[in-house]
Amino acid sequence: MRSTKRLAAGAIAAALGITTLAACGGSDGKKTSGEASGSGSKTVTLVSHDSFNASDPVLKAFTAQTGYNVKVLKSGDAGAALNQEILTKGSPRGDVFFGVDNTLLSRALDNGIFTPYEAKGLDRVPADVQVDKDKHRVTPVDTGDICVNYDKKYFADKKLAPPQSFDDLIKPEYKDLLVTENVATSSPGLGFMLGSVAKYGDEGWQDYWKKLKANGVKVVDGWEQAYNTDFSGSAGGKKAKGDRPLVVSYASSPPAEVIYADPKPTEAPTGVATATCFRQTEFAGLLKGAKNEAGGKALLDFLISKKFQEDMPLQMFVDPVAKDAAVPPEFTKFGAKITNSATVAPDKIAKNRDQWVKTWSSLVLK
Repeated sequence: MRSTKRLAAGAIAAALGITTLAACGGSDGKKTSGEASGSGSKTVTLVSHDSFNASDPVLKAFTAQTGYNVKVLKSGDAGAALNQEILTKGSPRGDVFFGVDNTLLSRALDNGIFTPYEAKGLDRVPADVQVDKDKHRVTPVDTGDICVNYDKKYFADKKLAPPQSFDDLIKPEYKDLLVTENVATSSPGLGFMLGSVAKYGDEGWQDYWKKLKANGVKVVDGWEQAYNTDFSGSAGGKKAKGDRPLVVSYASSPPAEVIYADPKPTEAPTGVATATCFRQTEFAGLLKGAKNEAGGKALLDFLISKKFQEDMPLQMFVDPVAKDAAVPPEFTKFGAKITNSATVAPDKIAKNRDQWVKTWSSLVLK
């Protein structure tokens, strides 16, 4: 499962024939300048999922500000990366872990892999995303919304209004139009299911999925197939002759379709059903037993700094948590402003996630 949108954006770029480059210092296995000089204390290691990205100028700014070089250790998807840190608790592979989101947070906290630290600048972060604000074991870094996207041309050609809500998706006029990802294998798939739990409650969500199945929802393993093969509105889907004009993706997908297009369209070819969204929040924490604790604390401060926060949107296609961080004009012009995204408390997710997945699988896949 992925916690960010970077791979999604990269796949969009690939579909358009554009190469994207990672810009994470030290993430290619080469030694940073601090390591080359033999001074381990001058290097701070960030452990993350494969989707982490930051621009070289921003990482260099951190080095200039603190004297620490950043080494990024990418460790697969978010769940796999977290599992490795749980297995090495007390003897971590790095100093800071980035990328645990609200669907996995309780697993990290229950296993005690973080040392509490109150990052400088948290007063600029809204209280509603500071879910561990009493203990400060993790620091919120970004948010993103999993939402149904729609193919504007399809609905214009059919003279049919695109759906905007969960309720709309089970209406007869949208039969056989939606493709979503397997809840057991995909982060956006899981987020969409959690959104239905938030909307319809512990019992009602099951009835909703029965209706969605009866209305012809298609389920595939992951985002790449759903968005870049089956979805008719994406660059990749157009090439693959996708026949589903509705897909579970991200609120940031329409700006990505514009940013990576050549020539750039005057408006995004896809839209967002704004009442179908589930909010993801990603966190970072100081790993217990970190060799460079001082460097790790400095990096956590930097992750919520205005400079890093404003770099994130076009690097990982997520939204900053800092209230003073501006988003790129492309996000404002081509994206959707989500004001009513659903959430489920991390402890409730932890308690019910496995059973919910089993129940969903029995309802939808059989």
